[in-house]
Amino acid sequence: MIAVIVDVLIDPDIEVLDIGVAASSLQHDLGAGEAALELVVGGYGFAYASGLITGGRFGDLYGHRRMFVIGMLAFAAASLLCGFAWSAWELVGFRVLQGITAAAMVPQMLALINTMFAPAERPKAMAAFGATVGLGAVAGQVLGGVLLDLDLFGWGWRSIFFINLPIGVIAALLAARWLPRHEQNHRPSLDPIGALGISAALALVLVPVTLGRPEGWPVWTWVSMAAALPVLLLTLRYESGLARRGGQPVLDTGLIRERVFAAGMLISGGYLAFFAGFMLCLTLLLQNGLGMSPLAAGLTFAPLGIAFATSSLFARKVAERIGNRVMVLGTGISLTGLTLTVGVLAWYGSSITAAALIPGMMLVGTGNGMTIPSAIGAVLSSGIPAHQSGMAAGVLTTAQQFGNAIGATVLGMIFFSALGDAHGVGDFVHAMEIVALVAFGIVAAVLGAALTLPRATTR
Repeated sequence: MIAVIVDVLIDPDIEVLDIGVAASSLQHDLGAGEAALELVVGGYGFAYASGLITGGRFGDLYGHRRMFVIGMLAFAAASLLCGFAWSAWELVGFRVLQGITAAAMVPQMLALINTMFAPAERPKAMAAFGATVGLGAVAGQVLGGVLLDLDLFGWGWRSIFFINLPIGVIAALLAARWLPRHEQNHRPSLDPIGALGISAALALVLVPVTLGRPEGWPVWTWVSMAAALPVLLLTLRYESGLARRGGQPVLDTGLIRERVFAAGMLISGGYLAFFAGFMLCLTLLLQNGLGMSPLAAGLTFAPLGIAFATSSLFARKVAERIGNRVMVLGTGISLTGLTLTVGVLAWYGSSITAAALIPGMMLVGTGNGMTIPSAIGAVLSSGIPAHQSGMAAGVLTTAQQFGNAIGATVLGMIFFSALGDAHGVGDFVHAMEIVALVAFGIVAAVLGAALTLPRATTR
């Protein structure tokens, strides 16, 4: 089970982490402009986020193992198409397809944890899951850097897609062999109107967020984002009505009204918002500011990932004593790491080194490892029925992906605005200081959400 999860965690993330690194190569090989480059990343993110709830519901309908295997094989095939793309817009289209296939696959992991393990065993399973998240992040960064540095067979950026084929096939074979088949007596029906409404609401935010900066934030981007809220509210009203009539909505609004589930969504989404933007801007500082290679930058992140993996394992023991307050402790450690990072940046200025940043990064990783898996575990322990496991996993991962997209965009905008036209090391350091301060504010808000949780959620 863990080997499969490690594979799937590495698989969707390798090329996401390294598309930015390969941007100049993409521009040269495919003639990709800034808008196309934004869509290579954003198109995947939009399709992925929009399809997670539906993908999770399909797992409830057709079986989580089956959807996992189908999604993984389809993801590998879509990655192969990305590697063979010969124009920027071909790559954008294949990336959208890749995002759809990832959305069919990823929610099944959390759903399987909810159905495979008894409530008393889930904390241990989530600790192992959290450790694989950290290891997957490290492996993705390092392997992506190695592939780009080696340039095997002259493939260049294409290798970060081609590598997904063998990994995907191995993961699918392991899943088919080792994951259990769960027969559901309760067969949910499809809800196309709900799925379309949720996807539309997400699109109205994610598309302008993706294209806004390179396009100069035209009027349509603001109109689109303003329209997202009424579309979402109308969709939720429809879903509530469908549930009252005895139907089976793609999103049970009772879930998001449940205190622990709502807090878990906010904590997970908020943490991913801060972390995605923080990692993006730190990568820009290391590579563009300090001139580090992709591999060297990836190795610099390794201590953070190892700290994440280690802390997620011992967080379970801490939670046995203090319950959900482990998330309060975790956010406090992350805030300490961000404070140290700001202090180091201010102290060293233009003489900053990667080594000086590692202690703060390790504290951030430690806090993340204690908080994110614990938040997911609290949600899974809040009494979700087995036949809604896929839906719950889809909603939770949608919140995470939405936070990821918004955080990377907003903190990236702040970074580039602070940087302006200057490109000295001191200018990059100043921009990173501002980003770290904003990230501090996001984590402080997450701390507020963590404080609303009861000490224990197992029912």
